[in-house]
Amino acid sequence: MTDHEELEWIAGKHPVMEALRSGRELNKIWVAEQAQKNIAPILAEAKKAGIVIQTVDKRKLDQMTGGSAHQGIVAQAAAYRYFEVDELLERAAESGEMPFFILLDEIEDPHNLGSILRTAECTGVHGVIIPKRRSAALTATVAKTSAGAVEYVPVARVTNLAQTIERLKEAGIWIAGADVGADQDVYAGKTSFDMPLAIVIGNESKGIGRLIREKCDFLIKLPMHGQLNSLNASVAAGVLMYEVVRQRRCD
Repeated sequence: MTDHEELEWIAGKHPVMEALRSGRELNKIWVAEQAQKNIAPILAEAKKAGIVIQTVDKRKLDQMTGGSAHQGIVAQAAAYRYFEVDELLERAAESGEMPFFILLDEIEDPHNLGSILRTAECTGVHGVIIPKRRSAALTATVAKTSAGAVEYVPVARVTNLAQTIERLKEAGIWIAGADVGADQDVYAGKTSFDMPLAIVIGNESKGIGRLIREKCDFLIKLPMHGQLNSLNASVAAGVLMYEVVRQRRCD
């Protein structure tokens, strides 16, 4: 387990409620005077959890969040906890399901990371692994884009993604890399995801790095029919996650 690294601001009704429901450690909640009626259920939940609630002028919340949409409520929380890779493997083993992980090779856009976490939560992914360098981290923007999924999908942050792939292989996990240059079309009938699996999604512009690509057991691509040669990283990740769900349900 890694330590809390900094304080995080959570803004908006849905993100704050999800943080409360998941048992996230919240230090304090600030509420705009005009917003109390709209957020009564959240305040009731916060009081139950013994969290300090302070009523302030809306301008104070604007200041705290840099003017981003807060819907009259802001919470201060300890930073998101990152998990160890072994914890993700344990979580998969305890679920009784076939292991399924997502590895992100330098996804830099926090909105992409948030969207991927949201789909990962919906598709039963047991954990997401990101590198410490050149990668979006778990921030308020990621939390908001993930629509609360950041509270439920464990994320490991690792120093060396290539070494982590070797660790996953030792644990019996197959590594599939999503690569536009792959020979294998995911819908061509030969691709099976019915195995302990980790899918690697590459950087928004460069794709998967050479070393990581070489570490993959096999490479896959999505068919492209238009003029563009690649999908947005979070869209591609979402399509592949749901293809895993489809195949495992069919078998």
